[in-house]
Amino acid sequence: MLERFLTKARTRRPQPAATAGLRNAALVVFLLAGVGAPVSANAAAPAGCAALQAKYPDLKGKTLVNAINPHTPGYEAIDPKDPNKYVGFDIDLGEEIGECLGFKLTYKAVTFAALLTTLSSGQADIVISDIYATEERAKAADFITYSKVFDGVLVAKGNPKKITGINDSMCGAAAAENTGFVEVPLVQALVAPCKAAGKPEPTLQLYENNANCIQAILAGRADTYVNDVNTVDQAVKANPDKLEKAIAVTIPYSVGIAVPKNKPAFRDAVLAALIEVQKAGIHKELLKKWDLDPNNFKEPDILSVN
Repeated sequence: MLERFLTKARTRRPQPAATAGLRNAALVVFLLAGVGAPVSANAAAPAGCAALQAKYPDLKGKTLVNAINPHTPGYEAIDPKDPNKYVGFDIDLGEEIGECLGFKLTYKAVTFAALLTTLSSGQADIVISDIYATEERAKAADFITYSKVFDGVLVAKGNPKKITGINDSMCGAAAAENTGFVEVPLVQALVAPCKAAGKPEPTLQLYENNANCIQAILAGRADTYVNDVNTVDQAVKANPDKLEKAIAVTIPYSVGIAVPKNKPAFRDAVLAALIEVQKAGIHKELLKKWDLDPNNFKEPDILSVN
């Protein structure tokens, strides 16, 4: 049944903050957590980066704006030691790409639903913010994909509704989801089969970020929240007596970096830099640093829709 619904959905502060010292800030956070040092804080850029800077000289010395929704711990979140900075896997990965190509990044925090409109309006140059690359979204931006997607189903401790996945066990459940996320149509696709089975349909509560969705379960307003499995695991880790992961499911998407459709040279430069970062082993080291599943790793591809 899961496959059936996935198929239906497929035709799926002060600001900006300067990046100077961001890597050192991330180092402080991780040393305090006992995790370790930044991957390339004291290392040279990957060998192929010099050639890329020569190939794409217009990027060298620039400061570009990365639009992010900084409410996904592990990926992008406000630095607990400095509210003017951001930390996470996506932050580090973006800065590694920028270092390879010779540009720096500043950040523009927006709601998730506004990420691509911020990009297309010219208010941002790039989006590296745990955004799933879908054909529908690729009508608004080109994507360089870099991560496989596994979703977790978050529920209250004890799983009182006995939810077992994105299936008829969600009939009658209240699902908290992020506005604009691909999980929204997955839940909506359950309405008809629940009705056909004589069961109450699931209801949706839409929020602007992960934190609000998780809070809806903690407050008893919602029964479940389906999102990236690492986000779900972080929520359980933070609230082990109140939350649990019912199950993990595979979602047929990839996470991608979004760039403007009218800048194919920039897209190709980011792709080439990401390949160099991966070849140097930095991508996998960042997954380890941020305690993310190494199975998320994938070699990059381009998703572009005319």
